[in-house]
Amino acid sequence: MAPHALSWICVSLLVLLACSSCVAARSARAPKTADPTDGFKAVSLDESNFELQRPYDEASGSRYSFDGTVRKLWVLSSDKPHTRQSHTSPRTEIRMTGYDYSSGVWQFEGYGYVPSGTSGVSIMQVFGGGETATTLMLHVIDGALRYYDRQLVEDNIYNRWFKLNVVHDIEASMLTVFIDGKEKLHVSGRGGESHYFKFGVYAQNHDSSFMESRWKGVRILKKD
Repeated sequence: MAPHALSWICVSLLVLLACSSCVAARSARAPKTADPTDGFKAVSLDESNFELQRPYDEASGSRYSFDGTVRKLWVLSSDKPHTRQSHTSPRTEIRMTGYDYSSGVWQFEGYGYVPSGTSGVSIMQVFGGGETATTLMLHVIDGALRYYDRQLVEDNIYNRWFKLNVVHDIEASMLTVFIDGKEKLHVSGRGGESHYFKFGVYAQNHDSSFMESRWKGVRILKKD
């Protein structure tokens, strides 16, 4: 083989090895997806912390079930509010009690499931706002999870379990939403003196006649 051909092969091999080394180095330096619960500590929860809100004229078993693992909540668009005095839309929700907060960094974690057909409904909210009742709501609209009825958080949410983490930093007035460990939303808060977490189904605009969500592994965490 001619000397210049050997030289060309040697140079090509050296370039290939150098490129491979660079790729490997970049891969080694690339940060791993952080666990949104890092630096947080789970608070102690029992059934007394899970307060059910349902149509006032319905027994709990007609709109809610819990088998020890999965909480299933459903409501009809024709249902009554959760109290006789309320003028709000129908809901079957769990209001987390015992851990209302007004300072610090708090987090909601849970695995959610929304069956196809459920639409025009809030499935999770951070209650408490300045000029509004809430500082964050997650709506399901035609199979998409949205920030209220606006920004897309996650598409194709129907008929699958997804892990939801919502981090609320009071001092920074910021909320961050993670789906399956990936950051999907980072928005400013809406003020308010006190906050708590809710999940379930709460009818919104253009609600379907039947609304349902299922939840398991619900936790509340506070930053150390």
